[in-house]
Amino acid sequence: MARPRLELVAFAVLAFGVQPAAAEEAIPPWAEAVIARGLQQKAPSGTLDRGTLETLRQRGETLFTGHFTGADGVGRPFATQAIVPTKRKRPPQNEFFRSAGLDANACSGCHNMPVAGGAGEFVTNVFVSEGFESADFESLDPQFSNERGTNHLFGAGLVELLSREMTRDLQATRRATLAKARASGEAVSSELMTKGVRFGTITAHPDGMLDLTKIDGVDADLVIRPFTQKGVMTSLRQFTVNALNHHHGIQAVERFGKRWTGEDDFDGDGVADEIADADIAALVAWQAGLQPPIRSTPEDDEWQKAAERGNAVFDELQCSTCHIRALPLSSLEFADPGPVDMAGTLRNGESEADAVYDLSLLEWAKDLPRDEEGNWLVPLFGDLKRHTIADQEVSAFGNELLAQRFVERNVFMTTELWGLESTAPYGHRNDMTTIDEAIRAHGGEARASRDAYIAAEEADRSALIAFLRTLVIGEVE
Repeated sequence: MARPRLELVAFAVLAFGVQPAAAEEAIPPWAEAVIARGLQQKAPSGTLDRGTLETLRQRGETLFTGHFTGADGVGRPFATQAIVPTKRKRPPQNEFFRSAGLDANACSGCHNMPVAGGAGEFVTNVFVSEGFESADFESLDPQFSNERGTNHLFGAGLVELLSREMTRDLQATRRATLAKARASGEAVSSELMTKGVRFGTITAHPDGMLDLTKIDGVDADLVIRPFTQKGVMTSLRQFTVNALNHHHGIQAVERFGKRWTGEDDFDGDGVADEIADADIAALVAWQAGLQPPIRSTPEDDEWQKAAERGNAVFDELQCSTCHIRALPLSSLEFADPGPVDMAGTLRNGESEADAVYDLSLLEWAKDLPRDEEGNWLVPLFGDLKRHTIADQEVSAFGNELLAQRFVERNVFMTTELWGLESTAPYGHRNDMTTIDEAIRAHGGEARASRDAYIAAEEADRSALIAFLRTLVIGEVE
């Protein structure tokens, strides 16, 4: 439930050090809005202490679970859902429709299983298109949009931190390879490896030219983009800005404001500067601090035994080749804005003040295991890499006709399996009701593991399912 409006005023003063512009601007508790207006909010800055971080996250939760209204700026009559600000020729007759949005009233309307921040079932599927200039042209037809299920956000801050460190490693390899080629006067090739995940090879020539034809599973700029099923969103901040516009018609100043569009009401709905940097920061902080999923221990003795056997089968079938059990993370300090976003999403140094959310201050952090070098081990069961996941014979996961961000239609990011049991149904389209069905749908690079699963004894297949069903989103703290 959204917080009462007068509480939001007090919250804003505490979290951001802001004051109401005038007493009459205090927002009454019956106001039909979620976003606090009439407040000159400033984004947080510096490393936040635990109390300030928790207060900021409470504000983010209010925004995530609140039902946005026209007073918040819901609606985009003259704008599309496209990532790049794009105008429509004319407004649609009815703004709420599934193919082009608006398609939700709250973020938690889709991200709700088993709790806010979780996944969504088939009924919450969204339709991803390029954002055509005429809403009448939008269609559920797969020629014009990709239908996607809702992913959960638990552990998302850890995932983004991993992606930043992996990006840093890959780009450092690129710099070192270029330097060696210049120094030696000969072509130099290097393996792109980070945290045990291989992303192909790169070749540098003495004249500074790079051969990128053999990189694998990542864009040519070597930026790991860990979010969405295609792996095309760089950060929680980018994801949040995109989703607010797509699903709610609420447009972030950092992308749709005067800096990029020359307008303060780009979508023409009568509400200017709809959501400020400070509120985006609150949403990011809440999502980044969501606890990571866990492995549970079944109460049933037989299930425990089966899960232990399934734990071994997981490796025997080489599922862990892509669904890596844990990746090492050197720091839990989450900088916002982040370092590698592209234009249209704030980056370090572009805002008035950058902030650091130290996730080690959160209660769940004490339960993260650490390796001998002191790295935190993030048990995501993934590799943050794109893979070909369908072939001509096993094509269920090649279920999209539109290529997104120039990623091939049969290529998807490895799904992190943590939280799997809590987030059924499965598949990119949420149309697979069992884990067994999803495993059998693996083709392409996963074909060998899929075939080995089918050929395995029934007891081993059952044990693997028993193990995977222990991967849950735990009780929220």
